Amino acid sequence: ARDIGTGHPLAPALVTIQAGAFEHPLPGEFLHAAGRPAPAPRALLEVAAPLEIMRYQVSFGEYGRCVAAGACKAADGRGDEAAPVTGVSHIDAKAYARWLSNATGETWRLPTDLEWAFAAGEKFTPDIEPTEEDPANPAQAWLSSYRREAGLGRKADPVPKVRGWFGENAKGIADMAGNVWEWTSSCYVRTTLAKDGKSTATQVENCGVHVVEGFHRTYMSNFIRDGKSGGCAVGLPPDNLGFRLVRESPGLLDRLLALL
Repeated sequence: ARDIGTGHPLAPALVTIQAGAFEHPLPGEFLHAAGRPAPAPRALLEVAAPLEIMRYQVSFGEYGRCVAAGACKAADGRGDEAAPVTGVSHIDAKAYARWLSNATGETWRLPTDLEWAFAAGEKFTPDIEPTEEDPANPAQAWLSSYRREAGLGRKADPVPKVRGWFGENAKGIADMAGNVWEWTSSCYVRTTLAKDGKSTATQVENCGVHVVEGFHRTYMSNFIRDGKSGGCAVGLPPDNLGFRLVRESPGLLDRLLALL
């Protein structure tokens, strides 16, 4: 991984991660054919091209420029200009990405679940799945999920910290899995597995809910700005909702045109 600059005054610092493959627990809800919860299948997945991702989360100051331009709604969170912006929904994050794309002439977007996990590396934790099940008592699975999360030692930490507070991962990306959870572009998917427990029998995608990454992976409704107010989170709700973006590298034709 390496730091790069984009040359535009509004563009943030980026880290470029070379393409690669890794084993990844798939996002979403998985059910056995009988309707009981199933562990998420693991698959060897590939990020086929170098990934350019923001070193830091979008800050209040950066987001504020979008608000001043009339392209974003003011965030619900409060903090120093250099602190990660919080109190923003998936809708807000997409609005900021559109504004930054228009302002810089580049293409900025939210990362997919796969891209975020690839960038997070050792900081990635998948869904908190239940360790106990009782078909006669569905609440047992929820209770075991809470106990499992408690075993990870997470405590409520609602105040956003300065950039770099949670350190960098092995790829040089700061504050992943801190107390600001990050929106992705991946929709929530509910999958019923076939009898072999591996192949898919049915799959339903709900893009009114998206994957959120942080201390562990979870799911929130698009309009939610405060994870504690509702959504589809399992276990303790996210302390804060924020985001970082990836930049799509221009294709060969775009690079040639830029040289003319």
